[in-house]
Amino acid sequence: MLRKLTISLIFLVFASHVSANQVRIKDLVEFDGVRGNDLVGYGLIVGLNGTGDGLRNAPFTEEIMSNILERLGVNVSGEQFRPKNVAAVLVTAELPPFSRVGGRIDVTVSAIGDAKSLLGGTLVMTPLNAADGDIYAVAQGTIIAGGAVAEGDASSVTEGVPTAGVIPSGARVEREVDFDFRTLKRLRIALREPDFTTAARIEQAINKNFGRRVALMMDAGTVELDIASTQAPSAAHAIGQLENIQIQPERRARVVVDQRSGTIVMGEDVRISRVAVSQGSLTLRIDETPLAIQPNPFADGRTVVVPRTNAEIEEDEGTGLAEVAGGTSLSEVIAGLNALGVSPRDMIDILKSIKAAGALHAEFVVR
Repeated sequence: MLRKLTISLIFLVFASHVSANQVRIKDLVEFDGVRGNDLVGYGLIVGLNGTGDGLRNAPFTEEIMSNILERLGVNVSGEQFRPKNVAAVLVTAELPPFSRVGGRIDVTVSAIGDAKSLLGGTLVMTPLNAADGDIYAVAQGTIIAGGAVAEGDASSVTEGVPTAGVIPSGARVEREVDFDFRTLKRLRIALREPDFTTAARIEQAINKNFGRRVALMMDAGTVELDIASTQAPSAAHAIGQLENIQIQPERRARVVVDQRSGTIVMGEDVRISRVAVSQGSLTLRIDETPLAIQPNPFADGRTVVVPRTNAEIEEDEGTGLAEVAGGTSLSEVIAGLNALGVSPRDMIDILKSIKAAGALHAEFVVR
């Protein structure tokens, strides 16, 4: 038996943020008060084709089913029923900002028992609560499951995740979030990626657009807007004027590597100082050639298998000591690293070592 340990070749991806591109303010920030709210509910799926919860293993399913039937006027006290076409689920959704009563939102449904599939099921009316405990929406509808299950007497196969699904526009908003946007005097603009330079550019662009000083940078992640100074009829009008203003954002130099897939992503501002790199690799070979020893004819004995293992370790010559010249642009950095002629997974180890040597001038993120 031959086992060979080698480093597999995975795709290497280099990406850059072209800093010359202009980006809208709305794509860089969040506005104070303009946010969604998470909702959750506990409900029952019916109409499954024998793929529901086993009620002996999921007694909470029987409990919610009894409660629903009793609310509908069906007395099931003391009754024993074991249907296989129902399943208990958790229903989650996000209430978008400024949602109004009667509006529709999407919901996600996930089984919490031992149901095999939610395909073809229907969610019975389920209240959705927010963190304050109040009901903000009610969900009901047919589920679109994300997979399928096929099984026979001796084997089964599962495609995707059939125990979770979605209901597009499956919940109706019944309560609005109490927030009066018109009463705001000052509005905080929060950057998704805090940066002093980007915040300063947002401040300058807004003041230039309104022709007066209406915005003030508070810190790297916050710019405060004086609604009254904008002379806009309301805070909504002020946001409508500034959210499409385009600026040139600044980003930190960053290298992100995913060790599982061997992916490397580099930002445009990554720089490498002049450095020398030597890299090699090991190959481990293990040969299993067991030997069967049999007793002589008519002898009192038994066949014995004697293990025979041959292990070898080979070290490749590698690239030797190679120089990577200092790069003044991303293309030069890529050209210098590619000159080493190594695989992406080896490149990850090389980048770690270059960072440890202080020659990689970027934030190094490992996922």
